[in-house]
Amino acid sequence: MDVMPLLLLVAFSAAVAGAARRTPVPAPLLLVAVGLAASYIPGVPDYTLDPDVVLPLVLPPLLYTSAVDSSYLDLRAQLRPVALLSVGYVLFATFAVGWAAYLIVPGLPLTAALVLGAVVAPPDAVAATAVARRVGLPSRITTILQGESLLNDATAITAYKVALAAAVGEAATWAGGVREFLFAAVGGVGVGLVLMAPIHWLRTRLREPLLQNTLSLLIPFVAYGVAEQVHASGVLAVVTVALYLGHRAWEVDFATRLQEEAVWKMVAFVLESAVFALIGLQLQIVLRGLGQYEGSAAAWYAVAVFLVVVATRFVWVYPAAFVPRLLSRRIREREENPTWKGAMVTAWAGMRGVVSLAIAFSIPVTVHGGRPFPQRNLLLFLTFTTVIGTLVVQGLTLPPLIRLLRFPRRDPQAATLAEANAQAQASRAAERRLEELLADDRNALPPPLADRLRSALERRRNAVWERLGQVNPTTGESVDDTYRRLSREMISAERDVFVRLRDGRYIDDEMLRTLLRRLDLEEAAAYREAA
Repeated sequence: MDVMPLLLLVAFSAAVAGAARRTPVPAPLLLVAVGLAASYIPGVPDYTLDPDVVLPLVLPPLLYTSAVDSSYLDLRAQLRPVALLSVGYVLFATFAVGWAAYLIVPGLPLTAALVLGAVVAPPDAVAATAVARRVGLPSRITTILQGESLLNDATAITAYKVALAAAVGEAATWAGGVREFLFAAVGGVGVGLVLMAPIHWLRTRLREPLLQNTLSLLIPFVAYGVAEQVHASGVLAVVTVALYLGHRAWEVDFATRLQEEAVWKMVAFVLESAVFALIGLQLQIVLRGLGQYEGSAAAWYAVAVFLVVVATRFVWVYPAAFVPRLLSRRIREREENPTWKGAMVTAWAGMRGVVSLAIAFSIPVTVHGGRPFPQRNLLLFLTFTTVIGTLVVQGLTLPPLIRLLRFPRRDPQAATLAEANAQAQASRAAERRLEELLADDRNALPPPLADRLRSALERRRNAVWERLGQVNPTTGESVDDTYRRLSREMISAERDVFVRLRDGRYIDDEMLRTLLRRLDLEEAAAYREAA
């Protein structure tokens, strides 16, 4: 197997994603645009999306990283709107888009049109949440978009399987489809519930860094694979396990948390960058297979399906946001009142992504009896244009839309004050515990070391309050920034001495690595303490 194209893809996408951080354009959109342009460069390899690679090898780690970083408590608080989007909207979009495609495209069977509806139904909120964080959306909307992106793939994949069974000639009934959906959902959550406690128990007891990182990297693939093996939803299994592990991450050793955070940030960066670049690189592959639908007819079908996809989300989001509140007093009492601005952003943030393309490429070439799948190449083309259209049109206009709507921004002073109060309570508890421990003869320490513990505690207590103070009139730095800079300068001076001693053969490389690791941990602690 030639690995050079894969290495070039990873390097190319990482470079573009890194450059995007210096531009106002979100990285996913720039990667798609550059991928589209690169597809026309002679000599660029064909990077055909393989569903047997994307679904079991790319989707699980992306879901895992997103779910681990999500808040279980926030998602639970927004469970009703998340469920309405991730289940209700996906099923509604499957039928609405499928029926519209059946009416728009001459000769397209209804079963094949429903396959298209299921393929383009699930929004990929990676780009939407990236924009939301950058522009500063209210946390409730961000939580809903994140929750939808975690769960909607499971609904779409199940709906696709049911529609595909009917399209290829297998016996498929509404009752059978409902049973398959319920089994996939309940089974996926069940597999996650069975796996999450043993995995967490193992994570809390491993102390070897190599084993810790290996286990961490295996978790999403194990959860996905076990669920798929029993024909349940691998997506829901991964999300269930990840939400549990993220919610109880505080029980894991601090070194494990630091290592896992660094490893998964790198994995997510590489995969997300490569995935969005791959979307753009599919252009030539899709166009080559279009055949008889080239020209104005194909363009009309693409525009029409894109408009239906966008309109369908508005048709669902606004009633789903407001009608339940009109019908239920319990919802009015327990949930925050939605606004038309929030519903507007939620509806406009329905960008499609790589999961839709991967599912589309998994459509079989033939049906039972050996006949070609009805208009398969056109379905691939319509999926591709819908993904590109939503990413480019909605992705580029979402930031100005959010700014135009002028959502109330979070008060940084209030957030810092809440943090300071939380730290003060924790510090008082730590101080009481320290004095209890020092009162025991078994914990006797020389006075300088005991004072050092008290000083560290005092520094953590005051660090947050100092961020509320004035800045240095000469440098413009806060006390916090100055502390961090001086800490780095001191550690840098120590590091230079250690390297000089190694170069002079006073210490060997093994000792240098030990000393540098100690400094790295101290620098990380100083940075976090001041952050």
